Amino acid sequence: MSYSKKHSKIKNTAILFELLTRQITVDVINNTDSKAVKILKEFFSPNTQLGKENELYKILIEKKYKTSEQATVLLEAVIKNRRKLSNRNLKNEKYNLIKTIKETYNINEFFNSRIPNYKILASIYNVFEGESSKENFGPIVETDSKLTVIENIITKSHSKPKKQVNIVENQDKDLRLLTYQLLVEKFNKKYSSLNKNQRNLLKEYINNLSNTNSLRGFIDNEVKRVKKSLKNHLSKVDDKITKIKLTEVINHTETATGGQYVKDDHVISLMRYYELVKEFENVHEKK
Repeated sequence: MSYSKKHSKIKNTAILFELLTRQITVDVINNTDSKAVKILKEFFSPNTQLGKENELYKILIEKKYKTSEQATVLLEAVIKNRRKLSNRNLKNEKYNLIKTIKETYNINEFFNSRIPNYKILASIYNVFEGESSKENFGPIVETDSKLTVIENIITKSHSKPKKQVNIVENQDKDLRLLTYQLLVEKFNKKYSSLNKNQRNLLKEYINNLSNTNSLRGFIDNEVKRVKKSLKNHLSKVDDKITKIKLTEVINHTETATGGQYVKDDHVISLMRYYELVKEFENVHEKK
């Protein structure tokens, strides 16, 4: 389906909100004063056109009905409310928001992030722009976009219960930032037994929210380093069976690399290799 004919991340209100929220998480993890908090407050307050449009995006993403007829009624109601927004004011706010982001962050790194629900966000954008600003995407894109939105509304979520997530989403943005801080503290407490390498990997994984290329490069370099370390330990192993197994592990390290994007399996594999290196280091320290 042609979702990207006239669509880009930089134009999509919900994607802009998502990336700013991710940036807050990254900044908190890194103990950095997040400028994204101020940007969110300024441009996505309930009184701004961006804030109001973002709420309409959220309705179409989160609200669920059982039938396509019900979903169609919801979509029409949201479109009706979208028409009430001022396209001129929305355009000006979006221009100033993007200008502020460019002045605050590296724009290429900021937008260099995978959006898991990109398809539905792009489809909602097409619906909003086609219905409210009268931008002509053509009948096929218009139809495909509406069908995608309707399908999303009637598709049951298979994720974990959203009760706790919804509590966070409905709070004031300052409270949400505090919640992120508490999550970080719990994370540090829960994973206090991890060594420095493992903690750094998880930290980079969180930073992946804003920079996919950075994580790919980090993991590729770490795999090379781990592989070299395991080879060094291999030379110190006397037991034949252990030596054979360790050789297989070394030959298997490449499974944590490759591909344009980092997958969870890559991170998990590298975590296990770190653990193996740690075990060998402990054994050799005891000798």
